[in-house]
Amino acid sequence: MKNYYEILEVNRKASKEIIDKAYKVLIKKYHPDLFEGEKQQYAEKKTKELNEAYNVLSNQFLKEQYDVELEKQEERQKIKKQSETDKKEETQNQENNDEEKQVKRPKVGTLESIVELTKRLIDLIKNREKREEIKEVTRKDVIALLLTIVVVAIIGVALWFIPFTNGWMRELLFENPLFSWIGALFS
Repeated sequence: MKNYYEILEVNRKASKEIIDKAYKVLIKKYHPDLFEGEKQQYAEKKTKELNEAYNVLSNQFLKEQYDVELEKQEERQKIKKQSETDKKEETQNQENNDEEKQVKRPKVGTLESIVELTKRLIDLIKNREKREEIKEVTRKDVIALLLTIVVVAIIGVALWFIPFTNGWMRELLFENPLFSWIGALFS
């Protein structure tokens, strides 16, 4: 449904005199004889729209009927917009709930990711059925684990050769039962 008020560039509460003036100004502005080519075709179309709008808005009975229909249309549009907004919000809420339900993976290279990777690898070794999960173990996690091991080893070697920490490292390596057990595995 066309908005005749917009076509005549007047307010909905405009009086008959204002509608008459607006029509006269616009009909002079868009008169087809003033243009050529494509602009003339546009002016003809615009003139038809202006005449249609003026015929409805200048007749009190037609104007009242038009206003009622226009209000109904605007109400339907408001309901439609509200419905679309509600659907968007519902979809967004559903997506947020889905994201919350998903398992959050720790950042790569953190202690959490190393622990998670180790747990997954142990599960894979124990359960042959879960071997499909190895696809989830990313290359970055494995690289992060290896880099962590290398960094810890380098720090350990550096601490071994620093005189101040050498005694502490000897105590840690030779008197700690865990490291004694690991050393026994490799000897």
